[in-house]
Amino acid sequence: PAYHMNILFIVVDDLRPVLGCYGDKLVKSPNIDQLASHSIVFSSAYAQQAVCAPSRVSFLTGRRPDTTRLYDFYSYWRVHAGNYSTMPQYFKENGYMTLSVGKVFHPGVSSNYSDDYPYSWSIPPFHPSAEKYENYKTCRGKDGKLYANLVCPVDVTEMPGGTLPDIQSTEEAIRLLNAVKTNKQKFFLAVGYHKPHIPLRYPQEFLKLYPLENITLAPDPWVPEKLPSVAYNPWTDIRQRDDVEALNVSFPYGPLPDDFQRQIRQSYYAAVSYLDTQVGLLLNALDDVGLSNNTIVVFTADHGWSLGEHGEWAKYSNFDVATRVPLMFYVPGMTTSSVNQGERVFPYLDPFSHILGQSKKVVELVSLFPTLAELAGLQVPPACPETSFHVALCTEGASIARYFNASEEKVEEEKGGCDDAYRCFHEESVALSQYPRPADTPQWNSDKPKLKDIRIMGYSMRAVDYRYTVWVGFNPNNFSADFEDVHAGELYMVETDPNQDYNIYNNTSHGVFFKKILGFLKH
Repeated sequence: PAYHMNILFIVVDDLRPVLGCYGDKLVKSPNIDQLASHSIVFSSAYAQQAVCAPSRVSFLTGRRPDTTRLYDFYSYWRVHAGNYSTMPQYFKENGYMTLSVGKVFHPGVSSNYSDDYPYSWSIPPFHPSAEKYENYKTCRGKDGKLYANLVCPVDVTEMPGGTLPDIQSTEEAIRLLNAVKTNKQKFFLAVGYHKPHIPLRYPQEFLKLYPLENITLAPDPWVPEKLPSVAYNPWTDIRQRDDVEALNVSFPYGPLPDDFQRQIRQSYYAAVSYLDTQVGLLLNALDDVGLSNNTIVVFTADHGWSLGEHGEWAKYSNFDVATRVPLMFYVPGMTTSSVNQGERVFPYLDPFSHILGQSKKVVELVSLFPTLAELAGLQVPPACPETSFHVALCTEGASIARYFNASEEKVEEEKGGCDDAYRCFHEESVALSQYPRPADTPQWNSDKPKLKDIRIMGYSMRAVDYRYTVWVGFNPNNFSADFEDVHAGELYMVETDPNQDYNIYNNTSHGVFFKKILGFLKH
């Protein structure tokens, strides 16, 4: 673009693509759907690890978890792995004012207790004051007492400070948009929303959108017969909530009662609609300050969340429900025609009253960094060499900007005859995710093992038509996976088994997939 493009980067926590623009018939998400109608929407985008800190550090640095060496919450990559540049840092070094609101980096050790300030951000990141009450007893039970529940619709006026974190983040982001408009500085503004992360705490009026009789169970609420036990995540964080604890569910496979499953699903949807109103207010403010015509908007999540599929809840697995995320890019003049002065791109839509180009290419969040650099007209960081611990600026993802305006067929044709075997393979477009486990069978720390306790790593490759996962021995002392030591495998053919319930690994020869995943990990 001839003039500079600002970036508004919206990342939400634990959001699977339950959105109208992704074909969900139940959810009411008018504002995100409206953004989608002006955007290119990727229907097959995947996170690199289905847990907050590793995923965020991965896409913000453009490196995979094996390179950031973060699979848990307890190390800072600059000290622990290599002094890697981040996406906001790169924009900052290229003259952008970089601003962080809410949960962008995972707070704590994994971002040096500072959200990686001052490397990544021009001013100290903003955290809503109400954030500290997230896990307090603020949910009113039927007996009138307060609990720390999983399912937690609330009266916002009764909350500490009379607000919720995401409401505060929206207010701060809007304040910053007005400030950057006044000083005419190009900006990279990252806004991280907390919902629908647990507890499912949201303004209670959103329940009205989802009468319980309209809520079904997951299509496959049972543990699949041929699921290797190492692949199962026992959702320990949910069991610790007061309302779930009271159900006394047996560990690890005991199912939750059907009516409670419906309540979780209902509250997850309600939290998504609450999130949608916040995104709507933020995009509406972008219109208000007159910046919709020169601001790229990216909307994504750090990973998905199981809602009872495979008898599982939460994230912590390699299934699509945990790794697949919404991903859309609004690029003025590219994904949409420019609007006239004074016309609105994002009028706020009220969910109580009231799709463009989709790409089916399989893409990964590790590609966000090079893609945004390219869209903003900056030099795209080079691809990382095979080992890159000493390289400050490089990326393990490839820019996906080439999928934006070319028709899918044209991209297919271009690859025609190709000489570089890796690139040809790469063109199959696959996404790689991984998940660590402390043992072959589910135990109390299977969801979130600490580095020193990891014994097995599950590497998972998702292509258009299959998901292949191999669980191999892992040594946490030297971060090495032993592909000679295979503990279990999974293979699902997506066309005939979209929910990934029928593992055919043991009755199929899978050597070709194994070779592919090894080739992919090498690069």
